Amino acid sequence: MAADEIVPDGKDWTWVVERPCPDCQFEAGAVTGDMLGARILRAVEPWPEVLHRPDARERKSPGVWSDLEYGAHVRDVCQVFDGRLRLMLDQDDPPFENWDQDAAAVAGKYAEQSPLVVAAQIGPNADALATRFDTVPDESWARTGRRSNGSTFTVLTLGQYCLHDLVHHLHDVGGQASDG
Repeated sequence: MAADEIVPDGKDWTWVVERPCPDCQFEAGAVTGDMLGARILRAVEPWPEVLHRPDARERKSPGVWSDLEYGAHVRDVCQVFDGRLRLMLDQDDPPFENWDQDAAAVAGKYAEQSPLVVAAQIGPNADALATRFDTVPDESWARTGRRSNGSTFTVLTLGQYCLHDLVHHLHDVGGQASDG
């Protein structure tokens, strides 16, 4: 592996909707549908400050994303999950297109993007996602969708899984979402 290569994350993180994450301590399964929108917005609130750090472009450990790369990923997570949620609300048990986060980072040149631009893009993407979760009809929380690896999500568990991703990556860069 070259010094600038990222170690791909091959883990299946779907278990985070069933038990707390030992790394970030977040308990996604405790989040109810009516909490998702506000919690998504709180999870992305610190990102402009993170991306304004002078060392935002630096990888602090070999094989691990920089704060900028994590920020670009968070921005794209919000967009990808908004699309998946929309699909689940519009179709019965839709399959999701495969999304390889590491390939997306390379193809999107995350490390070369402007931290200030990424910081400005996270909020609108998160707001769109939060708004969509805030408007999920009560009878739709159990609707399902499937990842390419066969993992099945309900609208609720998709939101919990996504929220864990946002919280976990904030933890990765030493940030913390507000409790309010």
